[in-house]
Amino acid sequence: MAGRAMSRIENEARRVFAALLFVACAPASAQEAANAARFDLFTNQSYLETVQKRPALPMRNTRAMFSTVLGSLPDRVKVYPTENYFYFTFYANGIRYAGNIRLDASTRDQGKVHFAFFPDLQEWAGNEELNYMVLDKTHGVAVEKVDELVYRVSDGAKSVVFELNDLRGVKPPDGLVLADERYIGPIFDESGIRFFLLYNSTRKVFHYVLDETRPVDDKLEQALSTDRILIGRRTGFAFYRDHRVERKVLIGVHESNARVNNYFDGPFDQLPDNFIEGESLRSAILDVEPSLKGQIDRHGAAPDGSSRYMISPYRNYTTEEELLYFHDCATWPKLKPEVYPSCLAYVEEPPAEPAAKRPQQRSKAGRKTRSR
Repeated sequence: MAGRAMSRIENEARRVFAALLFVACAPASAQEAANAARFDLFTNQSYLETVQKRPALPMRNTRAMFSTVLGSLPDRVKVYPTENYFYFTFYANGIRYAGNIRLDASTRDQGKVHFAFFPDLQEWAGNEELNYMVLDKTHGVAVEKVDELVYRVSDGAKSVVFELNDLRGVKPPDGLVLADERYIGPIFDESGIRFFLLYNSTRKVFHYVLDETRPVDDKLEQALSTDRILIGRRTGFAFYRDHRVERKVLIGVHESNARVNNYFDGPFDQLPDNFIEGESLRSAILDVEPSLKGQIDRHGAAPDGSSRYMISPYRNYTTEEELLYFHDCATWPKLKPEVYPSCLAYVEEPPAEPAAKRPQQRSKAGRKTRSR
C-alpha cells in the first residue's frame, strides 16, 4: 500500500515537472515577441552604409546648413541638456560631423538661436574647422516663445518646436545639502546623467552630486582599490561616496572623452541655466574669482557671449590610480573636518605661464578653451 501511494506521488511529481518544463520551453507569446522587437539595434551595416553616402550639402555656407539641418528634423524635438544644446551628428564624404542648435537662456527671448557644426573631434586629428553663427530675423530665422520652456524656430521653409527640459521643482532630497552648502540648480548632462550643482561657501568649491531620485542610466562599478570610488561603465564618470552623508560626488571624467569634447566630457557645459534663481550662480563664481566682477552675467558668461566661466571641480583621469588622490585626501588621519570638502574638488595645477593663471573658460559654441 505504501509502495503504491509513493508511486502515485512520484507520478504526480513527474506530471508537475513536465508541465513546468513545457511552460519554460514554450515559445514566447506574440506580445512578448512584439516587445522584444521594439528595442533599438545598431548594426555595422547601417553604419557603413551611412558612411558611404555622399550627400550634397552646402558645407561652406553656415546659414544654408542651418536650414538643411532644421529641415531634417521632425516637427517637434526634445532638448535634454540643461544649457539648451540640441546636439546632432551626420556623415558627409566619409567624415563624421558634429554640431548643435542652441536656444541660449540669455538670448532666445531676443529672437536669437545659435548654430554650430564642425568635423567631429578626434584624438589623432587637429585643426578642425568650426562653423558658427548666431541667427535671428535679419537672417530670415524666427524664434517664437510658444510656452514656458517651449520655442518654435522657423526659417521660412520649416518650423520646428523645441521643447526644453523642464526640471522646475527638481530639488535635492532632504539631508543631501549640508549646512555650509547651497543648491544652485539641477543639471541634465548630454550623457543622460543628472546632477545637483552645489556650492560650498566655506571652502569656496563647487560639487556635482549625482541625482539618484530617478534611476541612473549607467552601471556604477566599484573601483579595485576602494569601495568609496565608483566608475560608470557607460560614461566613465567617477564618483566618490561621501563620508558625511549618503551621496555620490563627481570626482573624475575620463581624459579620452574630455580631449574630444564628446557626450562624456563632464557636466561643465550643462549648467542649470533655466533654473538659476537670481544671482546665486554669479555670486558663487565671484566668491571664487573676485577678479571677474563686472565681467560676467548671471549665467557666468562674458558680456559679448564669447566665453563662459568653467566649473569643473573634477579630475580628467586615465587610470583608476589617479582617482586615489581624492580617497587619500578624504581619509588622511590628520585632516581637519572643515577642510574635508576641498578633498572632493580637484584643482589642476596650471602651467607656469602668466596667461594660465587666469580663470578657466569655455566657448559658448560648445568647446572648452582657456582665456588668453
